[in-house]
Amino acid sequence: MTPPEAPVNGDTAATGISPPAVSVCLSVIRKRPDFLRAARARRQGTAGMMVQARKRAAEEPATGIRVGFTCSKKVGNAVARNRAKRRLREVARQVLPEHGRDGWDYVLIGKAEVTASRPFDQLKSDLIYALKKLHQDRT
Repeated sequence: MTPPEAPVNGDTAATGISPPAVSVCLSVIRKRPDFLRAARARRQGTAGMMVQARKRAAEEPATGIRVGFTCSKKVGNAVARNRAKRRLREVARQVLPEHGRDGWDYVLIGKAEVTASRPFDQLKSDLIYALKKLHQDRT
């Protein structure tokens, strides 16, 4: 007998099934040196966030898209920072699999009093705009 399908209405906590925090094709950057390498690379600011992006070197073992999230204390107290990071994680989960590039690292940085309160669809369009600008060939 197979278990019943989980409801699609958001009541997954009762079933013990939780959606992934970041999409399957994305891995999360956790080490400080990776964040520092991204900080020295390309960056693009938008109204809702700052995006840093870098193409990984050939000798780096990680494949796929890697993404990191950060919010400084300028964003607000712990509640505001966590809300901003949750929203950035969800935006990355929805946008990066389609608009991100394989072999790249992205760091999404929350902005004070904006990331947590900006309408979600505008936050998504901010990330799409930033990715398009970052991936333009620079001569």
